[in-house]
Amino acid sequence: MTMAWARSGRVIAGLVLVVLVAACAAFAPWLARHDPAEQDLLAVLLPPSFLRGGDVAYFLGTDSLGRDNWARVLFGARTALTVAVLASAGAAVLGTIMAHLAGYLGGGVDWVISRIVEIWMSFPPVVLSLILMVGLGGGLDKVIYAIILVDWTRFCRVLRSEVVQVTRRDYVTAARLSGYSHARTLLREVFPATLPLIITLVSLEMGIAVVVEAILSFVGLGVGASVPAWGQMIADARQNVADAPYGLLLPMAAVFLAVAGFNLLGDGLRRTLDLRLVERGRP
Repeated sequence: MTMAWARSGRVIAGLVLVVLVAACAAFAPWLARHDPAEQDLLAVLLPPSFLRGGDVAYFLGTDSLGRDNWARVLFGARTALTVAVLASAGAAVLGTIMAHLAGYLGGGVDWVISRIVEIWMSFPPVVLSLILMVGLGGGLDKVIYAIILVDWTRFCRVLRSEVVQVTRRDYVTAARLSGYSHARTLLREVFPATLPLIITLVSLEMGIAVVVEAILSFVGLGVGASVPAWGQMIADARQNVADAPYGLLLPMAAVFLAVAGFNLLGDGLRRTLDLRLVERGRP
């Protein structure tokens, strides 16, 4: 069962898409012919080079300032993946700690943490992210902080139920009766049992982080004008969509591929790592 995920079509498809986006981000300086911020006002709104009117120097055309769309898509992948990885990791760490404390200790600790999560989740996530960005200011690090502060509750709410179930199992009870400390019981008995669910949630959260970063960049509260971002590209291209639709379609396709990859990966991992779904015959 440990390698069942490697035979899942969803996992393989998701990995292919994620690796493709990651490769574009990693090798962006070598794949791009131009600097993403370099402007050429004599080559504005050019179509892709393989279409009529295109220029071989600009593979996917240019935007309204003559910047290379291909370079901006590649470097935008770097921005999206940086936010996805760091924000998801931060939200996972914070949410996992709170969920394990609430589910394992129960009582007043569980009540307080559950009420905090309920109050926090009563705000629409995107609206809360926008409010936090207004308070924190722009920048890549601020986007990451905002997503962590908003999305840790997703991990906490889902994981708490799992921790409660694991805590009631006989081997956990036996560990506690044997004199194990709470910290040792959590780390050695409870946490390993919840790790598959954490991995799945992280994969799904990465897709959410890509979308949130694109939304924040679209409204001008994201990484800043000097950093290439897919949401920023969409915002710039919508003004000239009638004359240069490719400038809008390219970043939208990039967001779609990245989110689809993370969602397929997360769903595939859930179906192969969740023992309850495997036992029902849904690998």
